Amino acid sequence: MPLDVIGAGFLRTGTTSLKLALERLGYEPSYHMRVLNAEPARAADWLAAVRDPEAADWDQIFDGFRSSVGSPGTAFWRQIVDAYPEAKVVLTVRDPQSWYDSTASTIKHTPAPPALVRLLTWGRAKSRDSLLEEAQQMLSEREGSQFTDQEEALAAFQRHVDAVRAYVSPERLLIFNVCEGWGPLCAFLGRPEPTEPFPVENDRASFRRRQRKAMNRVIMRRAAIAAGIATTLALTVWARRGMRR
Repeated sequence: MPLDVIGAGFLRTGTTSLKLALERLGYEPSYHMRVLNAEPARAADWLAAVRDPEAADWDQIFDGFRSSVGSPGTAFWRQIVDAYPEAKVVLTVRDPQSWYDSTASTIKHTPAPPALVRLLTWGRAKSRDSLLEEAQQMLSEREGSQFTDQEEALAAFQRHVDAVRAYVSPERLLIFNVCEGWGPLCAFLGRPEPTEPFPVENDRASFRRRQRKAMNRVIMRRAAIAAGIATTLALTVWARRGMRR
């Protein structure tokens, strides 16, 4: 089943709201970073795509999905746009300074697991957490959002908007601010407007709450690994001491 809609906007431009809106309009399920977080094994697909984009099997990666919004797809928006020539493209935008402020206070401050937990689990280099973290890092670098200061970030944001507008034919492309609501999106997709309000999701407070919950899950998994290692070592020492008596 090919993709019908491709979201090409940077994170923090309303991509989560667009995901929910597209699913409400029937373009479900939608591939989004939440899919990758829920199914970390999928990170291997994107690491392979980063290493060799031309060999990526997009039909396999998006099997079962009708739309793609935000990361990880945005890192390969050109390839995905070319792979699905009948799909419509939605470029989510917002005021650049507002986007930078939101990004700087959320994504740029993603916490890392405590140093002790990372030290005790360093040997699990290919665990699902570390695989996902590696994929997120490489995708972020490819997407062009690994900026170091405000000026660079704003320039990267504008370059991305200009690149999408220049690459995608006007009849396939909607430049969309989620604050505009259902009207422009439904007109573009030829769908009737739902009666309920346009979804508003993933504001800064919600983002941070999910960050904390996700980090707590990671810490608990890694702490369990560390506890297992410590228990194994303690049992080994105890057994050896017993043998010496």
